[in-house]
Amino acid sequence: MIIEHHNSIAVITQKKTSLTEFSTKFSLLYERFKVDDIVLNLNDTSTGPLDLLIAISKKHRLLNHSFVIVSPHLNQNDFEDDFIIVPTLQEAYDFIEMDLLSRDLGI
Repeated sequence: MIIEHHNSIAVITQKKTSLTEFSTKFSLLYERFKVDDIVLNLNDTSTGPLDLLIAISKKHRLLNHSFVIVSPHLNQNDFEDDFIIVPTLQEAYDFIEMDLLSRDLGI
């Protein structure tokens, strides 16, 4: 797991672990990132269980922060609208920027 901070955005990248392992490790570290907008950069080609990440995403959005998954292997249409999946890191940054603007405008 690689952790980077860019202003108020925490980018956590999956490295050499299964999606299940990554989700478990991230859930244990979540408290460190709960005040940041979060980007999880997944490189696992499997579409393993995402239940834990979906639960954290819902919790994080209730705290009024962005939570974005980057994966070219997952399709946004297979998930609820409030669980955001984009194919590239740049699109994650763009989504967070738009989300911040929406929050600032009270939308």
